Amino acid sequence: MGEVERLLAEIADAQRIGLSGREQRELAAELVDDMLGLGPLAPLLEDDSVTDIMVNGPNRVFVEQHGRVTLSPARFRDNGHLGGIAQRIAAAVGRRIDESSPMVDARLADGSRVNIIFPPLALNGPCLSIRKFAKRKIDFDQLVASGSVPPPMARVLEIASRCRLNIIVSGGTGSGKTTLLNALSRLIDQGERIVTIEDAAELQLQQPHVVRLETRPANLEGKGEVNQRDLVRNALRMRPDRIILGECRGPEAFDMLQAMNTGHDGSMSTIHANTTRDAVARIENMVLMGQASLPARAIRTQITSAVDLIVQVERMRDGVRRVTQMTEVQGLEGDVVILHDIFQWVYEGEDLEGRLRGTYRVSRARPAFSPRLAYFELERAWTAALEGTAP
Repeated sequence: MGEVERLLAEIADAQRIGLSGREQRELAAELVDDMLGLGPLAPLLEDDSVTDIMVNGPNRVFVEQHGRVTLSPARFRDNGHLGGIAQRIAAAVGRRIDESSPMVDARLADGSRVNIIFPPLALNGPCLSIRKFAKRKIDFDQLVASGSVPPPMARVLEIASRCRLNIIVSGGTGSGKTTLLNALSRLIDQGERIVTIEDAAELQLQQPHVVRLETRPANLEGKGEVNQRDLVRNALRMRPDRIILGECRGPEAFDMLQAMNTGHDGSMSTIHANTTRDAVARIENMVLMGQASLPARAIRTQITSAVDLIVQVERMRDGVRRVTQMTEVQGLEGDVVILHDIFQWVYEGEDLEGRLRGTYRVSRARPAFSPRLAYFELERAWTAALEGTAP
């Protein structure tokens, strides 16, 4: 940086351009970011209030702050400038992005997740979507303080994690699924061996015994691809206590159910779905992608044997991410999966500041996994949590 500032000062003197010391430092920083970093995106990545950056071509950079999406003043010179930054991001993690391979998932050095799509698929120039890596470690205390999770539900989820229930976190894009999964993972015992599987690594596990696996795309010859399904199968040979699948969205759902059904209790994953009922249907459809010959009843039997809880997360119109449903998968009755809502958020209106108001409908019915609660001596704690009192 010092050398760039010195050269700028020499050029400014030679060309008789009046630049103050502050202007020289700012210009030097922009040049270094342009040559080695992420150019106009660098200030946005340094801003802790920005959670998402969405680049829709060189002149349209949107950011999400406090749950609201706004247009940022950041600009790229042209499509070539934006494309160069995108290729630099992909190359840093050993991936490529060009017209022959126009889509890629990558990550930045700080762990932020990046999706890039190039022309001809993107009509208005290269597009980037960056989900920033949270510098602060999110736990349930912070989720409760932000209004995302009520205290009784936080205690119930803590108990569910400690007694090794298999949990699926469901929700839309940007709803906070990974944040909740990270909070749940912080409750795992320090002595357990955990294997994480992701397309682009973004989970922030704090335990000492964690093996992180990441998928790999095919090379230029179309060979060498390692997908999530391959990694799930390999993880089963690594003696894991728990397997955490960052996002389940394809045939790997079958292998994940197999893992949950073969002694890897306490495994977790996320999926995209609108409700907990839809989440069950999505898991069934994903299993059919890789096991088309399996009858529906066999798949549903696997789901009910493997999954204990489904937690639904939603980003609402006031910008707050809330857990709206916690549902127990009770079993199979005929060909129908029986679900039971433990918590259900009910909308009641909004206050003068535009923040939504609602209450949680709570069921105190005895869950099907009560024997597991009793085994871990957490049955009384579960009952007390549902009643909103200290155990």
